[in-house]
Amino acid sequence: MRIQLNKIPTALLGITLLFAAACKKDLAPAPGASNNSASKLGTNAIGVSGPKGVCYVEVNNNDIRNVGNYTLSTGQQLFDVAIIFAANINYNTTTQKAELFFNPQVTNVLSNASTYIQPLQAKGIKVMLSILGNHQGAGISNFPTQAAAQDFAQLLSNAVTTYGLDGIDFDDEYADYGNNGTGQPNSSSFVYLVTALRQLMPTKLISFYYYGPAASRLSFNGVTVGSKVDYSWNAVYGSYSVPNVPGLAKSNLGPAAIDIQSTSSTTAASLATQTVNNSYGIYLYYNLPNTDVHTYLTSVSNKLYGKTTVYTGTVTPPTTGVTFYQDINYGGTVTTAIPKGTYTLAQLQAYGMPDNWASSVKIPTGWTVTMYTNDNFTGTSWTRTANTPNFTTLFPNANDVVTSVKIQ
Repeated sequence: MRIQLNKIPTALLGITLLFAAACKKDLAPAPGASNNSASKLGTNAIGVSGPKGVCYVEVNNNDIRNVGNYTLSTGQQLFDVAIIFAANINYNTTTQKAELFFNPQVTNVLSNASTYIQPLQAKGIKVMLSILGNHQGAGISNFPTQAAAQDFAQLLSNAVTTYGLDGIDFDDEYADYGNNGTGQPNSSSFVYLVTALRQLMPTKLISFYYYGPAASRLSFNGVTVGSKVDYSWNAVYGSYSVPNVPGLAKSNLGPAAIDIQSTSSTTAASLATQTVNNSYGIYLYYNLPNTDVHTYLTSVSNKLYGKTTVYTGTVTPPTTGVTFYQDINYGGTVTTAIPKGTYTLAQLQAYGMPDNWASSVKIPTGWTVTMYTNDNFTGTSWTRTANTPNFTTLFPNANDVVTSVKIQ
């Protein structure tokens, strides 16, 4: 289960969107697996025996390119699949339809595919986009009709095509079903959604993070989700549990899941051993940081492949600057580090800070930040010289009202 996004973003970013040998590495489906064999044959084959490595990256805080910086000691990439975490399902109360939403950090990754996505693909790593709810009542389990599910599937397919992605990952969290007058989960929604998406993307990957209401709604009118998706994996980090997805073979299931930043190396190694001993085809990693964690990852790769992990990248020291956060106590989405200077709204947006959005700020020692309610440094202002965890405690209340900033 992921870190919850505590505040709903305020603006949609134009998301109508008109516009690896045995199983790691050889993913032809076993008998009884998904009927979409083309997508499985399209996955990366690293050339060593053992489970495929799937890695979620919280792009709000970490650089997805780091996935490509880890290899085995024999030169093969450690990770086969990188997943951008995450895009959201928002709900338009006017049209009463689900919409696809990208926050500023996800937008940055997708809009700069040549920088963030294509270098990974050039190394043979598949790049997928994870989709989850956003507290607005819309999710993968409550599309009211087949047509509504098909409409959203079209948005997802458009995104895959527009940004050159390799597939879509579904995560049934944070929908808050019932909000905004939306319906509760139903038995047909997820089946309709994956069926439509498979028709639109016959050779792309589709995966299911085994969690939430969708996990108990995997069959409708004789059609199973497992016949339409390629993979499913356990969603509880630090544990071993086989997803119950009829239609998927062992080679397409991941019972082991770890959080790189919180699961102990001993537990991670034990889960890797169980995965190999029980002949499952996926090992799930979450929360890859920007720092070098090859020693930790070696504890896994030794068990999965009998090889150590090597870090081939360069750790870049954090950029000094001010960082604003979407939620109080430095939670939610975070901006990139903003150096000294004066910033209008348009300039702040380039650093990932929408209008009327910030709830807390971290300030380097000796720096001064002046925040303004209006653009171009007008309106009510607050001057801060130290980290401020909660803008609601300022007088007057500064929460969700900052539009321009001076940093000295």
